[in-house]
Amino acid sequence: MSTSETPDRRAAALKYDPDTPGAPRLVAKGQGLIAEQILALAEEHGIHIHQSPELLDVLVRLELGEEIPEALYRAIAEVIAFAYSLKDEADAKPPQ
Repeated sequence: MSTSETPDRRAAALKYDPDTPGAPRLVAKGQGLIAEQILALAEEHGIHIHQSPELLDVLVRLELGEEIPEALYRAIAEVIAFAYSLKDEADAKPPQ
């Protein structure tokens, strides 16, 4: 184990396709090395990483492939909107 790896680190990944009906789905979850791999893949692909221990506590209880519960719609919508705004900002910046 490397010193940067945190055994109790947790991560979850959601997939949302606005062209597909339904709520975002849990597509990955894990702790320790799996969490590190999820985060590394997200960074590698330029996917927004949002840190919220409270939200993560709920997400890790879901089964893989399960839609997020209705109680989380607002919280997840805010995260998605924020991620889209970051992407729009990045797209608007001239190349350096």
